[in-house]
Amino acid sequence: MIYIYSSSDTWNNMSKISPNTAYQKQQDTLIVWSEAENYDLALSFQEKAGCDEIWEKICQVQGKDPSLEITQDPIDESEEERFEEMPETSHLVELPACELARLEEIADLVTSVLSSPIRREKLALALMSEGYIKKLLQLFRTCEDQDNREGLHHLYEIVRGVLFLNKATLFEVMFSDDCIMDVVGCLEYDPALVQPKRHREFLTKTAKFKEVIPITDSELRQKIHQTYRVQYIQDIILPTPSVFEENFLSTLTSFIFFNKVEIVSMLQEDEKFLTEVFAQLTDEATEEGKRRELVNFFKEFCAFSQTLQPQNRDAFFKTLANLGILPALEIIMGMDDLQVRAAATDIFSYLVEFSPSMVREFVMQEPQQADDDDVLLINLVIKQMICDSDPELGGAVQLMGLLRTLIDPENMLAPTNKTEKTEFLSFFYKYCMHVLTAPLLANTAEERKGEFYVTFRPHLISPYLPEETTKVNPVCPDNFQTAQLLALILELLTFCVEHHTYHIKNYIMNKDLLRRVLVLMNSKHTFLALCALRFMRRIIGLKDEYYNRYIIKGNLFEPVINALLDNGTRYNLLNSAIIELFEFIKVEDIKSLIAHIVDNFYKALESIEYVQTFKGLKGRYEQEKDRQSRGLSRYRRDARSLEDDEEMWFNEDEDEDEAEAAVEKRVDEEFPETYGKYMGTKKVKESEDKENLPKRTPTASFKFTFSHSAGAANGNNSASNKPASSASPASPIGSSGKTLNDKQSITMGTTHGLLRSIRGM
Repeated sequence: MIYIYSSSDTWNNMSKISPNTAYQKQQDTLIVWSEAENYDLALSFQEKAGCDEIWEKICQVQGKDPSLEITQDPIDESEEERFEEMPETSHLVELPACELARLEEIADLVTSVLSSPIRREKLALALMSEGYIKKLLQLFRTCEDQDNREGLHHLYEIVRGVLFLNKATLFEVMFSDDCIMDVVGCLEYDPALVQPKRHREFLTKTAKFKEVIPITDSELRQKIHQTYRVQYIQDIILPTPSVFEENFLSTLTSFIFFNKVEIVSMLQEDEKFLTEVFAQLTDEATEEGKRRELVNFFKEFCAFSQTLQPQNRDAFFKTLANLGILPALEIIMGMDDLQVRAAATDIFSYLVEFSPSMVREFVMQEPQQADDDDVLLINLVIKQMICDSDPELGGAVQLMGLLRTLIDPENMLAPTNKTEKTEFLSFFYKYCMHVLTAPLLANTAEERKGEFYVTFRPHLISPYLPEETTKVNPVCPDNFQTAQLLALILELLTFCVEHHTYHIKNYIMNKDLLRRVLVLMNSKHTFLALCALRFMRRIIGLKDEYYNRYIIKGNLFEPVINALLDNGTRYNLLNSAIIELFEFIKVEDIKSLIAHIVDNFYKALESIEYVQTFKGLKGRYEQEKDRQSRGLSRYRRDARSLEDDEEMWFNEDEDEDEAEAAVEKRVDEEFPETYGKYMGTKKVKESEDKENLPKRTPTASFKFTFSHSAGAANGNNSASNKPASSASPASPIGSSGKTLNDKQSITMGTTHGLLRSIRGM
């Protein structure tokens, strides 16, 4: 069993080669076939060799000669049943004589075969073998000269049906220079219209072919003309195909596609032509109208390039880059002509989509060549976004998407250039971020003392700011277009918070950006208030204590809670979004923010009972206070216990010292005087050793107490009032009578030395 594999998304990437399916090879690089009624497929190859290899496999499965361009057409059961009801001669699809009197018969025949893939194939072969198309077009000219409307209506049906046969070999004839205008003429006479359309008049008189740079290649010029006219037939003349006809024109789409590929390839190979285009595009002496045409040419040129195979598209954009497309765009986007700038934006979008890294590499080199940040390419893009005159900001939305692609770290991870992310983000925040945020900062500037408008909310007076500045209510933009622009900027800044962490954090702190953004919570445009809230939500979502301290210190929950209270009992998106923010803080148990909210705003929020969010925050707050109280109590209890143990330990030292003295006295009395010197020497040695040994607890274990104990930390040292006489050395023998090993002696002796120092204080 053999399969055909494809990367196409229109089918399941794999098609079984059936011995009963009719396959046809077209144009040396195309194999077409049908797998179901009204469902045609095509397999396109970049090179002829690949097409020939697959064609041989197909012919091998079906037992056919590979030199044939079409395999034999087997007839399935449904076809046999239909054919049994028809005269035997109809199996051969014999064409009626091409005469005026038989146009209706020809139209009925063409229409009848459209439902059968096999009969469509047979009719196409018949039309090609007899040169039938050109004969029909001759009849069209005759009917038009005679104003034979009935014949013209039949010719409309015939030509439309022939197009729906979906055969590239027929298209080659119909769209040739000497036939295409007659084909367009036939399609003007739709029987459903009272008066025919004037498509030929539009194509020959209204639509003008403009050569921005003279094209000397006649083949290229002919291919451009043909592609435009065929595209016009598909988009304008032919009616929108129904569900059952949607696959009838797939080959027509492929025909246009391959034409565009040829055009791009031929232009790309003509380096002299492209060099001349770039030279005139950037020449200050070029007239505005001429420059507009050049930019529109490049725009369409780049649009055609999307039809290229990936490797060919890469070569195309690399050619443009080598010719200086980005410096040219930098000049064009700085011009006053709105149409030129709009076309330049489209070209820029193709370049960003192709290779963001290529664009980033170019813009990072610009500061070395220009002293003014305003002329940098990215800043020109930002300014064009800000100054978009479209009330719906369609261009601004497009540019915002391009900026997000450029600053997205996800496409900066190329292993060949690991420093790209760091270098570009540093460049962007140094040279471009101030341009992006300028409208936001300008529209949220606070008015100075003596001029501000007071909004008095006694339950929300901030304890963190001077009283005279807590009541400033900055003026919010009420203009809808300005609000839309600020929403776009906030969307981009929110993206930065999510993906840039370090750079955006520094920028927010240095510019106090969150405070300025939250001014927009007062906007009458709810969508803008939601954008400001979303920005804060993303910051809190990071659960970064650095951000949390910034929010607490600036009392930045106040505008959010004001907005919640001002919203009243309205159950809307703003209400839900604010509630979700506090719910997140509660669920994630962000302790610093919970304490701040409860300490400063709970009285204003405790009346909100339709959700349990704020009572939950209060509960979390109380739990944390209880936990801290229990921890402090245990800490103090442990410290007192430690002091008691030390007191007992030092008291035991005194008892042992007195007992030792009594034993030594008895030994001196009972032993002869000759042993006196020995005992004296022994006492001196024991005294030296005991200086370096710890004391014993009543359980015969050794207690290690350090100078930074809990008691010392609290300033309570139970040994500090001991008399100096109580600091007598302890016995080196444990309760079991065994001598301590050397390691224990050294360690315990050192510790005991610390204790003696504490005891003697």
